[in-house]
Amino acid sequence: MAERAQERDRERERERTLPRIRLDQPRVRRARLLPEYDPEAFGRLSERIARFLGTGRFLVWMTLTILVWVLWNIFAPQPLKFDEYPFIFLTLALSLQASYAAPLILLAQNRQDDRDRVNLEQDRKQNERSIADTEYLTREIAALRMGLGEVATRDWMRSELQDLLKELEDRNGERHGERRDLFPAEGSRRSDVPDR
Repeated sequence: MAERAQERDRERERERTLPRIRLDQPRVRRARLLPEYDPEAFGRLSERIARFLGTGRFLVWMTLTILVWVLWNIFAPQPLKFDEYPFIFLTLALSLQASYAAPLILLAQNRQDDRDRVNLEQDRKQNERSIADTEYLTREIAALRMGLGEVATRDWMRSELQDLLKELEDRNGERHGERRDLFPAEGSRRSDVPDR
């Protein structure tokens, strides 16, 4: 008995010392060695840069910068020149610009492909729903047409009653020799209410 009580006390003590994990609350963020970044913000920035690289404004500014660079390094006094004739620093700058532009453009293109894929999936689901709704409505209209085909019209009722009256008169033996037309034909008297 005493051993069980001690075991329970040890278990309670262990539960108190261990941190309790709660599933209904978010975990506390731990400190990280590397800085965190928002991939969406980086993607938006890369798209903006890629869009700018594809504009005429960028081409004009880049052309003007290269012209000024080359003219400065050709005609400026010797101590003010920073990139002599083979223009190695200019070549390096343009190579760096090209090496960064290509991945930025690819990243922007991949993000656009992802957006297009999501839009196509949404369009496909919308088309499936539209087709299902159209098929349902088609079936309902067909059922209504079949149901209306079985509805008795005024002319059909008139002809059935005429046949019934004729049958009754034949059974009774036509006493006076005249037959009354209780339900006149459509041509003699018209109703304002159209047939169904």
